[in-house]
Amino acid sequence: MIANTQAQDPIDPQAIYTVLICDLIGLRFGSDGKPDPSEVRAHIEAKGGRFHVAGLDDKAALERGRVHFFYQPDLSTREELIEAAGDGRYDAVIAAATFLPAETVFPLAGVRIGAGTGNMGSRSWGGGSGEGGTAVLMNTPGINSRATAQMAMKAILKVLPDLPVDMLHDRVARGAFDTGRELRDFPTEKLEGKTIAIIGYGNIGREVAKLARAFGMRVVIHARPRHRDWIEAEGFVYAADLADAAKGADVLSVHVGLGKQDAQTGRYANAGLVGADVLSRMNRGAVLVNYDRGELVDVAALADALNRGHVRHAAIDADLFSDVSTGKLSGPMLPYLGLVEKHGARLELLPHAAADTDHPSRVAGAKQAVDQIFDVIRRKTVVNAKGIVPPQYLSQGSAAPPGIGPVTSDDLLKLSAEERSELADLCDRQTRLWSMLANAGPDERGKIVAEQGEEFVRLTNRFCLLAETLNLRGPYQ
Repeated sequence: MIANTQAQDPIDPQAIYTVLICDLIGLRFGSDGKPDPSEVRAHIEAKGGRFHVAGLDDKAALERGRVHFFYQPDLSTREELIEAAGDGRYDAVIAAATFLPAETVFPLAGVRIGAGTGNMGSRSWGGGSGEGGTAVLMNTPGINSRATAQMAMKAILKVLPDLPVDMLHDRVARGAFDTGRELRDFPTEKLEGKTIAIIGYGNIGREVAKLARAFGMRVVIHARPRHRDWIEAEGFVYAADLADAAKGADVLSVHVGLGKQDAQTGRYANAGLVGADVLSRMNRGAVLVNYDRGELVDVAALADALNRGHVRHAAIDADLFSDVSTGKLSGPMLPYLGLVEKHGARLELLPHAAADTDHPSRVAGAKQAVDQIFDVIRRKTVVNAKGIVPPQYLSQGSAAPPGIGPVTSDDLLKLSAEERSELADLCDRQTRLWSMLANAGPDERGKIVAEQGEEFVRLTNRFCLLAETLNLRGPYQ
């Protein structure tokens, strides 16, 4: 979490700042039966802000020297958002899944709760890439990485191993099964030894890789070349080419983001990234998981792969919006709906729920977004910037929850004296033992292992556990 700097950096007592919150900031239901924003509200008020469950009408009537947050989570359609924020009445915005049209105006900043910023389309910062405008675009990476990764693994485990659990349960519950005679009719293959291709080595992709390895899967990762050393250092296989990553894969999971948006066509750089060539290189009967952005998959190519049985199951998590007045559907999930009639049993379609239904993640992300807005206002400092940081602001790098994302210099510098001492002691003791074994002759090695083998393994386990706990494993940034 970003530090509270209220005491050191007070707000101009004559200034009034307004922030629109256009998504839910609490997903757990309160006593009134509605999603409860009280945790984030308390955080805002503890920082000296004001929380309004309404839209902004008269800015001049607001208390000066405060940052006012206006909670309007029901805003959804393009027209509603332009009407609410097309005139620049709000200085900043906090959003999660809601798509902000280019016509919305926020002179100071926008923060997306979560990693990707493809939905942050306001021209104030140049759209979802943050490559223009005069305002700051930020996100809260890592907040929901583990929740998303766990849902991706759940989608895989639904079909692999391919034991028909529901059918077997039904038969057992009815007393209509004989284990000795019938169980042989249901052969399966475990996940261990199967190959998963992961596209992207960001926070979510890396968490999926760690979970897949825990199941004994062979993990192949396609990412930028600068990640190769760290991918291989973590024991994963690096694939420089996307098609090479997909070759022989039993599962393909996409976590790469939309990329930059072309100003002329509006098309994102990674749209259609998973097309016919990639799908055809996977093993027959493979599983596709796209819990990133719907546009990343060529839907026509997926339909063909499903028709041929080359892809046996596809799990897609993408936004789907419905116009309140007309019922008209929109959003990146829309093209996938055309596959339901023919392939419904082999599809699992979610409304961008994998990353956005975990209450603790949403609250933590919203609190961090609030802190980022306060830092922009009070100190003109930016954390987790996306795209270009305007010259009047100072970028302070990135921030993520402990254990998520790369190891940083801060992780090393904040180690306590006790932690540093324990790591040094563990290294010294391991060095002495391994040096003893390395320098021993053939006849001596057996004796050393017999006497010290348990200590070898205990020290190794302790070091690995401590390194994991202190966030010292993974790529270094």
